[in-house]
Amino acid sequence: MTQHTLVDAQERDRQDKLASYRSEFYIPANTIYMDGNSLGLLSKRAERTLHDLLDSWKTLGIDGWTEGAHPWFYLSEQVGEKMAPLVGGLKSEVIATGSTTTNLHQLVSTFYKPDGDKTKILADELNFPSDIYALKSQLQQKGYDPDTHLIRVKSRDGRYLLEDDIIDAMTDDVALIVLPAVLYRSGQILDMEKLTKAANERNIPIGFDLCHSIGAVEHSLHDWGTDFAFWCTYKHLNGGPGSVGGLFIHEQHFGKVPGLAGWFGSKKETQFDMEHTMDPALDAGAYQIGTPHVLSLAPVIGSLEMFEEVGISAIRAKSLELTGYMLELIEQELGGMDFTIGNPVDGTRGGHVLLEHKEAARICKALKEDGVIPDFRTPNGIRLAPVALYNTFEDVWHTIQKLKVIMDEKRYEKFENKRGVVA
Repeated sequence: MTQHTLVDAQERDRQDKLASYRSEFYIPANTIYMDGNSLGLLSKRAERTLHDLLDSWKTLGIDGWTEGAHPWFYLSEQVGEKMAPLVGGLKSEVIATGSTTTNLHQLVSTFYKPDGDKTKILADELNFPSDIYALKSQLQQKGYDPDTHLIRVKSRDGRYLLEDDIIDAMTDDVALIVLPAVLYRSGQILDMEKLTKAANERNIPIGFDLCHSIGAVEHSLHDWGTDFAFWCTYKHLNGGPGSVGGLFIHEQHFGKVPGLAGWFGSKKETQFDMEHTMDPALDAGAYQIGTPHVLSLAPVIGSLEMFEEVGISAIRAKSLELTGYMLELIEQELGGMDFTIGNPVDGTRGGHVLLEHKEAARICKALKEDGVIPDFRTPNGIRLAPVALYNTFEDVWHTIQKLKVIMDEKRYEKFENKRGVVA
């Protein structure tokens, strides 16, 4: 393997076609930010559109619902249209609304229709806890015991899932399937096309959690025939803490009655008729429940401008280059230090690298003290996410060099090997 140097990293940055976008973001001083898969950084465009929406409230008052550059009444549809290319959906199939878990509740309430012996929900044991909590509560609402009715496909190694194992679990008693697109710890990308095809053949509705994939990898949900999907916007999409989420409903389900009804799911033309019989929208807009969180949607507008300009293919290509470079540096610099690569090393990896080490929590604290912001995941995971729009190859180089010094000098030993309140 070619020995990589700082000069090599700097040359890669000079050739990077996306390099100019780094200046669009506020990079914390004296910091290498490697936690964009938990919370993306603020961009100047997101800041601008937040101020634009504040100004519309300030200057227009209630007329902001229908006037100004971004009328609030149509904001969810406007942002959904901008997100549609990132998930491979038609603009009518995507809406910006709610949060990850509220959208999951909405979608499960809609698509989980137990009938006869077909009563179980299929998930996996590596899924993010919030999704599992929601699925358990939905089962309980229907009077079923989650211990017997929530199937969680086992991982053979604690890191990855095999698609064939998931397909084998698509038995006749399964009424709904909910899976992650990218596993939040290992970063494995599931073969969504293969899984959707298998579910469709068995007439089982299937949906995906895109929280760790949207803005980092490509999707073709419409063409695959995926029934639904849901996601947040504060990770790779850089929408800000608690920014409004999104959902996808395949057009084949337009006209389906949403499980949870609310007035913003009405047709725009009739919403203010104030009738007690709902007239739902005929597209993904029907799955809105409450009034749009305008100020939490505002930064997403500016952030998505960059995704429109660059395109998800170019972002994915650079992401693979950054994580590939990081993996090569880990092999070059960290041998013999008891690290284990916990993510796929091929094209099935998402937007981050997972390093496993028995001292992971204290190593993360030492990295943070030295100006690198990582992400600790229980019990032994260090997630490092070089983000295509604002991280550089030099960032990656310095991150691994700092980690090498921390390990060589055992700087981590002064910290307790225990996570903080927020890991």
